[in-house]
Amino acid sequence: MSTPRGEGGSGAVPHWTTVARPVDRTPASAADPRPSGVVAWVAVVSVLVIVAVAVAALFAARGLAEAESVRDAADRADRIADAIVEPALTDALVDGDEEARRAMDDEVRDHVLSSSIVRVKIWDDTGRVVWSDEPALNDRRFTLDEDDLEALAGGAAGVEAEVSDLTAPENEYERDRGKLLEAYRAVETPGGQTLLFEVYFRYDEVLQRSGQLFAGFAGITIGSIVLVVLLLLPVLRQLLRALDRARIQREALLERALDASAAERRRIAGALHDGVVQDLVGASLAVSAESGSARARGDVTTADGLDRVAGALRGSVGGLRSLLVDIYPPNLARAGIGPALDDLAAGVRSRGVAVVLEADAASALDDEGQRLVFRVVQECLANVVAHARASVVSVTAEQPDEGGVVVTIADDGAGFDPELLTRPEPDHFGLRVLADVASAGGAGLDLRTAPGRGSRWRLTLPASAVASAAAAGVPGSRS
Repeated sequence: MSTPRGEGGSGAVPHWTTVARPVDRTPASAADPRPSGVVAWVAVVSVLVIVAVAVAALFAARGLAEAESVRDAADRADRIADAIVEPALTDALVDGDEEARRAMDDEVRDHVLSSSIVRVKIWDDTGRVVWSDEPALNDRRFTLDEDDLEALAGGAAGVEAEVSDLTAPENEYERDRGKLLEAYRAVETPGGQTLLFEVYFRYDEVLQRSGQLFAGFAGITIGSIVLVVLLLLPVLRQLLRALDRARIQREALLERALDASAAERRRIAGALHDGVVQDLVGASLAVSAESGSARARGDVTTADGLDRVAGALRGSVGGLRSLLVDIYPPNLARAGIGPALDDLAAGVRSRGVAVVLEADAASALDDEGQRLVFRVVQECLANVVAHARASVVSVTAEQPDEGGVVVTIADDGAGFDPELLTRPEPDHFGLRVLADVASAGGAGLDLRTAPGRGSRWRLTLPASAVASAAAAGVPGSRS
């Protein structure tokens, strides 16, 4: 693992940054098959999508319902024109005959006007009101707009409907009726003259019909959404199970990779110890013996040279033995975490960094917990030597009142900006692996650092990682 070197001055205030969060150490077969974070995320997104779709669908349904209710009113006007008004039209009505007007008035009042229809008007193409149920409008002339003229020109081809403009002069007698919807179409007299039939509906009646249609549309819309959600639930369940299987496989692959790495380190350490180290030890002893023989013969110059060679060989042996401790700690499996951390501390001290070790509380951990502590401490100390430019590093282990073990690795080195850890750089891969190891081991890993303020790593192992209450270590120190 490689940690970024410090940048900037020493004015930044260090704060704790979470590098890894603990994952439940419960076996996969007994664990909850749904990652709570993913479930919560999927649930929130699903609710937002459903609400958004439902709101959009309801708005669309409201618009469709209102448009459909307007079409219903237009269809009703069309039927009235065909069944009642056009059969009652006479050429005498167009000429202003009072008898014809009374006949039309009786027909409209008996069969057309109602609580929902408040006004009927019949126009000729000059803008004259030929007849209306409001007598004051009869024979008055108004300007026809383009839509009225198009309806007259189109014959009985169709009905137009629109909200009435109650500010228009021809609508002065309808202004106290509230919002109205007018529908109009062309009709013909027996003599073939084209007239414009116009009927006014109360708009609240239109809205009432719109509400009825909307209730039907909304029920279909909401029911469809609920049905889709119910159909997607099994798919979501399968996706969550696949995600959990992928997580378990990832953790298993990581564990196997770590086990394979440990096995390879043991193989390399064994090969070096039984091969090169033993050969160098043998060479050192042989050179020392030859130096003694040369000195006995009085060949002091040769003896001194051989002594220097023997010293260099012994130094190489010491360096290799320190390297062997870094590659694989023989004392971790044989003597436990305490002696293994002593070996790590000795290797760091040999590189000129003072080490304060107060970690006896870590001996209360089970085997898995001790291996996790060793891995984290080993990586942190390696970074202290390689990057921190520190003079002192401390490794402490404590058992807080709430249980578990907290291991802290602190140095007085250069520190760095913790935001660098979020950048996707290859140098940070080791830290991400270490975070995964801590998380998979059920531990939390936090960091507090800033440029020029040193670094402090905190590994928090849960109470379940403690072998037994009787195994709690007695605090001690080595320096």
